[in-house]
Amino acid sequence: MTRGVPGGIIPPGGDTVPRVLTIASSDSGGGAGIQADLKAFARCGAHGMSAIVALTAQNTLGVTSIAEQSPAFVRDQIRAVLDDIGADAVKTGMLFSSAIIETVAGELAGRGLPLVVDPVMVASSGSRLLRPDAVATLTGRLFPLATVVTPNLPEAQALTGLVTEDRARLAERLVALGARAALVTGGHGATPADHLFDGREHLEIAVARHDIAATHGAGCTHSAALAAGLAAGLTLPDAARQAAAIAGDAVAHGLPGLGGGDGPVHVLHGIARGGTTPCTPRSGKGSAPP
Repeated sequence: MTRGVPGGIIPPGGDTVPRVLTIASSDSGGGAGIQADLKAFARCGAHGMSAIVALTAQNTLGVTSIAEQSPAFVRDQIRAVLDDIGADAVKTGMLFSSAIIETVAGELAGRGLPLVVDPVMVASSGSRLLRPDAVATLTGRLFPLATVVTPNLPEAQALTGLVTEDRARLAERLVALGARAALVTGGHGATPADHLFDGREHLEIAVARHDIAATHGAGCTHSAALAAGLAAGLTLPDAARQAAAIAGDAVAHGLPGLGGGDGPVHVLHGIARGGTTPCTPRSGKGSAPP
């Protein structure tokens, strides 16, 4: 396996596995955050790595405490991973503060890595996960580096200031804020569809909604599966379709019996049945799984 490749990209050919780095926060309840990302990477047959920016005391009922890590330690984690193992894609989740976002942007700038920015602002329980003064830093520093940003409907509305459920309009405004592409996910609002706009073309992806109280971590799972798809060589539209399918499947097999609140999604349910269905490997560039 190729190691320590400048910029982090594995050259074509060779015995490789897609490598994906998540830069996000820990969910002590295991439903969202770093834990959800790593499970989704495993579901996709990718090697997952992490840089943890904050620890949360969290369960299905909410977040009771947050311990932010120092920007220097976040920087050291990113460098330790990328300067040795490298990566084929990166995703960000809960970044919490302007100082952390500045550090992350500074470390990723110039590396040329596909970047999925999940602009996590509020937990499904209602707890705030991004300081209000950090929103401008997120859009100003990280959006321009992003291959795609993946807000849910409330996040897209908050980021753009638009009070609308028109995902096409929201995605266009997000691209105008500096992102190369925007995918507004379809778990909220009247229309069950993800909407992708890459700056030129619109793509609507129908998604299934499931009557189950187990959606904690669905957004993290979606963006992680999208990043794993890009790492495996899928085009952005195909990676988006894959992410929608995997996140929807994880919700459908969610675990409503865990905890007293909204239970976690279960992206690895296939393992309990003695098998898995990996995402498309690197050899399947440009095509989504059946």
